[in-house]
Amino acid sequence: MAYASKDLSVLAYANGFTLWHYTTADAATDIDTAGYFNGAADLLRVGDMLLANCAVGSATPATGVLVVAASANGAVDVANLTPFGSANSD
Repeated sequence: MAYASKDLSVLAYANGFTLWHYTTADAATDIDTAGYFNGAADLLRVGDMLLANCAVGSATPATGVLVVAASANGAVDVANLTPFGSANSD
C-alpha cells in the first residue's frame, strides 16, 4: 500500500517539534522505508516523532515510534520503528 494523508494526525506541537500519530494496514518494514512519507514532506521535520500503529487488522500488528531522520526537497526518511513494550508472555 502507500502513505495515506487521512491516517496522519497531529497529537501535539511546540517549539518547532510535532508529535504525530499514524495508523495503517502497512507493515512497519514498509512505512520505515525511505520515501514512504514523501507525500507529507511539507509537514514532517527532522526530529518529529510519529506514534505508529502498523499492520492494523493483521494477525501481527505492531506499535512503536518513528523519528524523522531526514526531510528535504520533498524526500522524507524515518528511522526504523522502535517498538513499544515487550512480548506479552501470559
